[in-house]
Amino acid sequence: MREILTAGRYFRAKYGFNVYKVPISILGFTCPNIDGSVTKGGCTFCENESFSPNLTKKSTKKEYLNPNSKTNPYLQNQLLQVSSQYNQGKKVLSKKFNAKKFIVYFQSFTNTYAPFETLKALYEKALSLEDVIGLSIGTRTDCVDDRILEYLKTLSHDKEIWIEYGIQSVYDETLKKINRGHDVENMLTWIKKTKEYGLKVCAHLIFGLPNETQKMMLDSLKVAIDLKVDSLKIHPLYVTKNTALAIEYKKGNFTPITQKEYIDTLIKALSMIPNNIIIQRVTAGIDDNSLLSPAWCRVKHAQMKSIKDALKEHGMLY
Repeated sequence: MREILTAGRYFRAKYGFNVYKVPISILGFTCPNIDGSVTKGGCTFCENESFSPNLTKKSTKKEYLNPNSKTNPYLQNQLLQVSSQYNQGKKVLSKKFNAKKFIVYFQSFTNTYAPFETLKALYEKALSLEDVIGLSIGTRTDCVDDRILEYLKTLSHDKEIWIEYGIQSVYDETLKKINRGHDVENMLTWIKKTKEYGLKVCAHLIFGLPNETQKMMLDSLKVAIDLKVDSLKIHPLYVTKNTALAIEYKKGNFTPITQKEYIDTLIKALSMIPNNIIIQRVTAGIDDNSLLSPAWCRVKHAQMKSIKDALKEHGMLY
């Protein structure tokens, strides 16, 4: 039986105790293809106010940061958010999983898309918190530059520094279809550069994107492997309310991947992945009334049981 290298197994082997990621979301952050710098509306599967009239009506005009913002009126509140969200997450994970040390995961939106001094203040605040051994920074390959990567390299000398990039697909026609806002060449260039700086990369892949075949999904995986990423997150594309994808789904222009198709693709994918690449996620879903389809993405526990059972049949233990 082949034991898949999960994040939990990786960190226990490296440190000798449980290390968990604490996700945080920071006020004032957005994305360049939501604020119009690249495109408008965000990725088609991303829920945001441009597809939520109720939210738009109720909310006052908001200001969001970008790398060229002259001032940051949110900084003090952002620093407080880092501390409060971390402390709350740490308390839960310590009790539930006996977690000893933690990585602060800047999760929502694009977490390098802000003035450089703001990024430094937030990252250094996170690293100063008790029992924090590193950062994981969710971002896009068109939202990093050499200055940011050089700075993160200095932090990585004595901390776990991970950058999480959304690859999603290595087909430009797919990236255009989902309104990604950058092309495959940009992704290839900046993942290679990130690795040249000695930083750890976690790549996100989505199976079931519009018009993609199983071969296309596995092609994206192969490119990620060839780029020598350190870790992977894989999950199915599901449809939630208030998204552009929901509009296409209701028109009958998009059919979500079935559970059978997804598990079959996932088994083929995990069979291709070298033993040294960490698998941080093998599925995802949402259990509330915002989910439109597929229904099998609603209950995470049921998903994981089906996936683990199928993997065991193929000689793999997750």
